[in-house]
Amino acid sequence: MASKELNVALAAARAAAEVVRDLYQKNLAVRTKADASPVTEADERAEEVIRATLMRSFPGYGFYGEESGRHAMGAESIWLVDPIDGTKSFVRDTPFFSTQIALLRAGELVLGVSSAPVYGELAWAERGAGAFLNEQPVRVSAIARLREAFVSTGNLKTLAGSAAWPLLGTLFGRIARNRGYGDFVHYHLLARGGVDVVIESDVNILDIAALVVIVREAGGAFTDLSGREVGLGTTSVLASNGLLHEQVRNILGAP
Repeated sequence: MASKELNVALAAARAAAEVVRDLYQKNLAVRTKADASPVTEADERAEEVIRATLMRSFPGYGFYGEESGRHAMGAESIWLVDPIDGTKSFVRDTPFFSTQIALLRAGELVLGVSSAPVYGELAWAERGAGAFLNEQPVRVSAIARLREAFVSTGNLKTLAGSAAWPLLGTLFGRIARNRGYGDFVHYHLLARGGVDVVIESDVNILDIAALVVIVREAGGAFTDLSGREVGLGTTSVLASNGLLHEQVRNILGAP
């Protein structure tokens, strides 16, 4: 049985989806934030709806939103929200964007909702209760050999400028297939067994927090590229079906 927190998070995601769908392909003005990332009316309105929904039911919880920043971060339970992860896709009328809602409790990620309203996928998970995609339970693949593995990569700008870049080529030479599905897409694929490994070197916690819970509850593993636990400061990802995690980490030279 889903918790009240999960039900409210799903309600918040669905409310945001209405806002996002209504404003999609409407040629909205795009502003540039201090970190050089784009923002639109859709980002701001979606976050407002999400925050209002969550805080109405859980007024004592903290809130960390992509657009509104950090609030009550000393609380035991903190909502982590990116109203539109993939704003660059949104403004170019490309459906590869999503709403990400996660719950951090006592430093641990315990709940995640990943909603892609135009693409047509809604994934969620709660610690100890499994992962679901469009109402159906999902599970990572059972692929255990690299030569059979499908690997997807996302933003690799930092990795491309590091000593590990040639090692990615080594990895690609040992696998069955490499693609760059990116954003929420390859994490949903990983959770349902469509790909076996995801690698990214340029993320922030709001991009991935919900997806951490979903992938883990689907039976997978999710760390940064060095194998460290995911936290508020995480900037890279190695996610897998679990069976391939150490093999990939060893090739990429992670300590």
